[in-house]
Formats: sequence, C-alpha cells, structure tokens
Amino acid sequence: MKSLVTGGAGFIGSHLVDRLVDEGHEVLVVDDLSKGHLSRLADARSRGPMKFHQLDIRSKDLTDVTTKFGPDVMFHLAAQASVSASVADPAYDADVNVLGTLQVLQAARAASCGRVVFTSTGGAVYGTNVKLPAKETYTKSPDSPYGISKKIVEDYFRLYRSLYDVDYMIIGPSNVYGPRQDPHGEAGVVAIFSRAMLDGQRPTIFGDGNQTRDYVYVEDVVDALVRAGNTGGGGFLNVGTGVETSVTDLYSQIASAAGFDRPPIHEAARPGDVMRSVLDVAAAAQLIGWAPFTPLSDGVTRTVAWFRANG
Repeated sequence: MKSLVTGGAGFIGSHLVDRLVDEGHEVLVVDDLSKGHLSRLADARSRGPMKFHQLDIRSKDLTDVTTKFGPDVMFHLAAQASVSASVADPAYDADVNVLGTLQVLQAARAASCGRVVFTSTGGAVYGTNVKLPAKETYTKSPDSPYGISKKIVEDYFRLYRSLYDVDYMIIGPSNVYGPRQDPHGEAGVVAIFSRAMLDGQRPTIFGDGNQTRDYVYVEDVVDALVRAGNTGGGGFLNVGTGVETSVTDLYSQIASAAGFDRPPIHEAARPGDVMRSVLDVAAAAQLIGWAPFTPLSDGVTRTVAWFRANG
C-alpha cells in the first residue's frame, strides 16, 4: 500500500510512519517542520521506502504532491494542537485545523485516494459538561477554539464521503504520551514533567492538580490509526484507556520512575482547560477491534527511560 502521512515528522506521526514502514507500506511524509523534526524519521528511512516533502498542508501544492504520489490512504495528523494557543489566536487555529483539513480533503479527492484517517481530539471536543466517560454518541460542546475546529471538520468529512466517495475514519485520542514527545511545548505533560525532573527542575502544575485526564500510550494510538486505515466506514471513534488519572497522581508516577523527590510548583489554571476528561472506548473495540494494551505505569517507565537516554 501507499500511505501519505501529514505531520509525519511529529510525535505521533513519526511513530505511525515507523509502523507503516515496518508493515511494508510505501510512505510519503508531508510536514512543514514547524513542530516536527526530521530526526524522528531516521529509523523509518533506514528500514524501508519512505519519502519526505516539506510542505504546509494549507498550500495548494498539496494537491499536486498527493496526486503524483497516488496514496491508497492518507493519515492526517498535521495540526495546531495547543488549547491555550487556540484561545490566544483562534483565527490561526481555524486556519490550520479547518482550512488545512479542507485542503487535505481536496487533495484526497483529486488523487482518488480511497480513505482518509483524521486525528481529532477525544478530550477537548466534548467540553466541560459532558457525562463521563464520554461516548461518541454524546453531544459535542467544546470549550476552546481548538475543540471547535476539530468538531467543525467532521461535517466536511461526511460531505466528502457523500459527494465524492472519499471514505474516512476519525480517531479522537485522549491525552497521548510516549517517547519523542516535545517537552518544551504546552502539550504533553508526561514529556514536560519527565524532562524537567531528569534535569533536576521542579515541574509546574497548573491548577490544584486534581484535574484528570485519560493518558494513552503512543503505540496504542498508532495501532488504532492503522486499524482505522484498514477499516474506514465513516464516523468518530474514541481512543483512550477509560481510566481517569489526576495530574497529582501522574506527577507521583513520573517522579518515582525518574528518581525525583521534590514537590511541584503550582500556578493558576489555564483558560480553556477542562477539569475532567476520560473516554468510553467500547466502540473502537466493536468497530475496528482495538483496545488499549499499555498500562500507564509501563508507559511512564518507557517514556522516562527514553528521555534519560536522549537528554
């Protein structure tokens, strides 16, 4: 198969590229390198047929690049992924996440690509007042521009499947963590805490630490993406663990793995962040045969070990 991965030099994208190459896919990575790093693709490049094209997904050149490659499936991971950044600049968030995604769909249509797998969000898209654990059938009422942009494009996917026969599947991961995650941005608390603790610095918790998230390991998410690419059929699927973990408890687990014994710094909660988030993932098991397989303790241990080895 031929697979095109937007955002393939990113955290999740590079792990997906590894998996696709190992399964014998011919892969084209499209990434503008604003957040991605070519070093993340070194292993995949050495193991199989992988090409790279530096390009912003909002560019109309994406159609030409996609048509020339002729993918069987496109995995769309390129995004503006920060909730707080979306609050600060909602127009930019919409430009990348809505208009950029529309450009990806246009490219898929022009290239007669059979299927697009889109990475949405399983937390921010539901909003604060949803009953937990959140199910795909619940009303989505996002509380941030980021969540709104992810919700908006669902209608475009349905439209392109109806009008142009571009099949799709939307995957909504909860809070993804693991090796290669950027510890210097606002997203990725496991990466941020791990790097800080290993450097002997006290990490910052925004709020009281009682806010909860559903932390899912990156390889588990990649498995869901691959299964969605093989299945399609339209719709939105949650991808998480179904387990709530407070930031305070997460801090303790990372500190134990890192051998760190100092307390965190506390600062005010950030606008746009929800207090609790956890997903019901039963539908993914039914529709694509997926279930999480990495316990948080194992994932945290592997992640801290990676940051220790890649200081």
